[in-house]
Amino acid sequence: MALAREWDELVARARSLGPEFADFLAPPRLSDLTPRGGSGTAVLLNVTPERCDALLVSAGGVQPVPLPDLSLREAAARTTAHLERLARLEAATAGVLHTAHRARVRLAAADFTAHHRAKTELRQAQDDVDGHLSEDLVWLWDTVTGPVLEQVCPDSATGRRDTRVWWCPTGPLSFLPLHASGHHDGSGVSVLDRVTSSYTPTLRALALAARPPRGERPPRMLAVVVEDLAGQPPLPQAAAELDLLRQLFPGDLLTVLDGRAATRAAVLDALPRHRWVHFSCHGRQHLSDPSRGGLLLADGPLTVTELGRGRFDGEFGFLSACMTATGGVHLTEEVVTLGAGLHYAGFRHVLATLWSIDADVAADLAHKIVRPLVAAGRLDPTASAAVVNEAVLSLRTDFPTRPSRWAPLTHTGP
Repeated sequence: MALAREWDELVARARSLGPEFADFLAPPRLSDLTPRGGSGTAVLLNVTPERCDALLVSAGGVQPVPLPDLSLREAAARTTAHLERLARLEAATAGVLHTAHRARVRLAAADFTAHHRAKTELRQAQDDVDGHLSEDLVWLWDTVTGPVLEQVCPDSATGRRDTRVWWCPTGPLSFLPLHASGHHDGSGVSVLDRVTSSYTPTLRALALAARPPRGERPPRMLAVVVEDLAGQPPLPQAAAELDLLRQLFPGDLLTVLDGRAATRAAVLDALPRHRWVHFSCHGRQHLSDPSRGGLLLADGPLTVTELGRGRFDGEFGFLSACMTATGGVHLTEEVVTLGAGLHYAGFRHVLATLWSIDADVAADLAHKIVRPLVAAGRLDPTASAAVVNEAVLSLRTDFPTRPSRWAPLTHTGP
């Protein structure tokens, strides 16, 4: 009892030190967790064996939305199948690159035959991913996002693009593109057509990201570019993305770390001195140990753990790399991803991908997203969520039957 009294006295003393300590060790107040001081709705998705629900958090309070058609078993089965199809697609892509190299080097008939067979397997794997992904996007709408938006936008059958929704998924839903769910048949029955989506790892992270910056970072862009890396396929889009950044950020507004100069130490040293960062490199995620996932730099991976240790107070991060918004299969509740790591470390707006995307698509996205946000060498990330939404809609128009090209891009932040 004496120790309990001492604890209470110490907590009271800590809370009396000043306004910033008034809620020391206290549960957060709802007003402190409301998105952007009252604008928009955060959607926490809870998936358990007993039942599934969404919690809508807004300025008006917390509203529970039962999701009776969603089950943990089906969500887990669909997620597992989706990840397996993506793995087969990755393997088929690697097979095409490998056989193409052998055919160029040896010029043997057997190698040309193997390359043709690899291309056929790649087309089949791509068709398999896109066909099932289209079905999964419909299922997500029918069981999860549709019932949620019925409550968020109850007075409109079409919704409004300026309505903001922050998705905070848990469990197997963390691996699926909630923001792209819907019936993409021209009916407008989809999340992309009705609201502007973002993600947040937690409500507290969203509240912190919405606060003004603590300090004024120099208005400079850091470009980290690793186009060729031993053991990895080349990234032809990296040069195009760097050219774009040089156009938009002339002179000393751009710092470039490329090739051998893009080391882990150099990047970690440069991040605190830049307000914006653009990574154009390979990404790798360990589904069984997500903290080991990282951006593949000249001297090894810059891991989620290393990024999470930093305190950068930046504004905008574009991760033009693979699987930067993908977490681990054993830590589905903990949002251990590269995108979340950069966000936790202080970059308030972070763009990442749930899986690998085509090189041409990556370069196109860089143009469609970064250019509209930049004026006179300064990047304003305020509208980044809306710009991302429009870029994805544009890609959907170009590739309506290939959701694997436009569904993986995500925005995290206020």
